[in-house]
Amino acid sequence: MNDQMREIDVLIRARYSLLYVVSWEERRVLAALKEIVVGQDKEFYTWSETMGLRGGQKPITAGSADARTRDPMKVLDTIRTSAQPAVYVLKDFHVFLSPQYPHASAVIRKLRDLADALHTAYTTVILLSPVLQLPNELQKDVTVIDYELPTLRDLDGLLTRAVESQRGNEQVDVNLTAEQRERLLKAALGLTLCEAENVFARCIVEKGRFDVDLIIAEKQQLIRKSGVLEYFEAREGVQDIGGLDVLKGWLRSRALAFTEKAQRFGLPSPRGILLLGVQGCGKSLTAKAVAQLWRLPLLRLDVGRIFAGLVGSSEQNMRQAIRMAETVSPCVLWLDEIEKGLAGVQSSGMADAGVTARVFATLNTWMQEKTKPVFLVATANDITQLPPELLRKGRFDEIFFVDLPTEEERREIFAIHLRKRKRDPDQFALDRLAVASKGFSGAEVEQAVISGMYFAFEQDREVTTEDILTAVKQTVPLSVTMREEISMVRHWARGRPQRPRTLHHLGPPGNVGLVSL
Repeated sequence: MNDQMREIDVLIRARYSLLYVVSWEERRVLAALKEIVVGQDKEFYTWSETMGLRGGQKPITAGSADARTRDPMKVLDTIRTSAQPAVYVLKDFHVFLSPQYPHASAVIRKLRDLADALHTAYTTVILLSPVLQLPNELQKDVTVIDYELPTLRDLDGLLTRAVESQRGNEQVDVNLTAEQRERLLKAALGLTLCEAENVFARCIVEKGRFDVDLIIAEKQQLIRKSGVLEYFEAREGVQDIGGLDVLKGWLRSRALAFTEKAQRFGLPSPRGILLLGVQGCGKSLTAKAVAQLWRLPLLRLDVGRIFAGLVGSSEQNMRQAIRMAETVSPCVLWLDEIEKGLAGVQSSGMADAGVTARVFATLNTWMQEKTKPVFLVATANDITQLPPELLRKGRFDEIFFVDLPTEEERREIFAIHLRKRKRDPDQFALDRLAVASKGFSGAEVEQAVISGMYFAFEQDREVTTEDILTAVKQTVPLSVTMREEISMVRHWARGRPQRPRTLHHLGPPGNVGLVSL
């Protein structure tokens, strides 16, 4: 019995009249409630608008449906006139408490009357719904319980049953090491038992084994339905990043940070990193590489989707995004160009009635207090637009400054992009390309390779070093067109006081350093 069911058990014994259980897992909750009722020697009834009242006589025996009680007012009257100790579960009753329901006021009044009538009785009414719709009139009469999604222990039991069901089937490989089993269960966190059962079955049918990537793909459906988060399939890895060795080393050292072994060792889960610096130098690519390296789902929070037209919607959207990220955790949550979404926090009270400030406060508090394994990767180009509260210690594990790549790093980046396009880097004069592309960002190096390939493709021949050099000479890099802005960003980073937590000095362009604030 989990914590929520123990709480419900106590509340029923204490003769609480009205409980509201919020959960998508109707079948799981009903099964647990039946166990509770058996131990208390009470009748057990369920109700839905389609079937009416069902059950009675014995808690586990489902009696015939009573179509006469399909009306919500009638079922409440039936409960009130019943003298026997019982537990009544009303499914999806939130619909009748909504302002859109024509007779909502009468149903609410009837529930209040019922709560008063059952105050001294041995009967409890439980509203079971995936949606919390609680009118102000009922807030003092109803106790709300959020029924959590399955824990690792619940999923472990389900996986054990799935493995045992396939014993003897030579076409299915159900042998799992302890590490594989842990990774599989962590990937399934955030799914309901029904969803986990379905995806385990799908793994067996489609792969002939339990596959972590397939389970993570199942989470994509949850994220897509949320409307405020985007799921990214992380194809890029740290091998696709040129340079940034300090950052890559930091990430590799924490690759096992979400495992049970790390927790037993006493390590907390990493909180997140903030990547500051020049545009096109690998900040967004790093977010994708983190998810691929750590084998975690990558979610992108589009701050533009947070701000909606209705009053209060923006704050609700932020809370919904946070809940969804925690639901599918462990995961990587990517906030790209965070300064654009949070610009104007200081003047929010005059500009937008304080909406931006309240949204930022919700995010800020969650970053400080979060306990679920959600690793936050935030990127920013314009440091001056960031609220100072975001930069203080405790919000992120580390703050990295990402500068323009050095000559050696540009050479590596050219090799990576040639290799990605099925060309042998050894066939190109990488040193000449690296020297010619001084001041280029990683994104500009990639575009130079692509442009050179277009030159060759137009002439129906293989691409050469000269083609890419031509593209480089025709490109005016951002470090030239936005010289003042980029110089200011680099000056800002070098001007930060160096503290003991700084791992690497900000030296020439290309170095990645930890900025102490």
